Amino acid sequence: MSPQARELYLVVCAAGPAGQVGRLVHLAHTAGWQVQLLATTTAREHFLDIPALETLTGRPVRSTHRPPGEPARTPRADAVIVAPATYNTINKWAAGIADTYPLSVLAELTGLGVPIAVLPFINEAFAANAVFTRSVETLRAAGITVLLGPGLFEPHPPRTGPDKITTYPWHLALSAISRR
Repeated sequence: MSPQARELYLVVCAAGPAGQVGRLVHLAHTAGWQVQLLATTTAREHFLDIPALETLTGRPVRSTHRPPGEPARTPRADAVIVAPATYNTINKWAAGIADTYPLSVLAELTGLGVPIAVLPFINEAFAANAVFTRSVETLRAAGITVLLGPGLFEPHPPRTGPDKITTYPWHLALSAISRR
């Protein structure tokens, strides 16, 4: 990758497609992005092959804040993708809750106006919840691109998520930040 590559933060949550996030990393590299992975604790512990992803990106997967006094280890983001984004992460982020490293980063970068695309992975029951609908509206009002709806990510019936993992539209998130 060239030294002029743009910096992409990729926030990975604990949802079915998380184990295939390497597909998005490959797409991003092909498009000229350097990728810094940030993972929720559950994604890191149960969904991700950390050594393989660190080899793929050439960087550590970050899940926690750095200790006081330690220099920053991640470059500044030119754009952010949150994928797969869970019901929990979307609702907490929209509510301003920053109780994890990934949520703190998202809160800060939202305030800085960094382009952010969110590709959810939720079922129809979660999507129908009024709290979730308000959260999506809140994020969109803040300038976040939430890729939810016809032609984007369309929620699946409950208990059918495993059937949707291989067709998860990673490319939509990369297209969304590339247009900005």
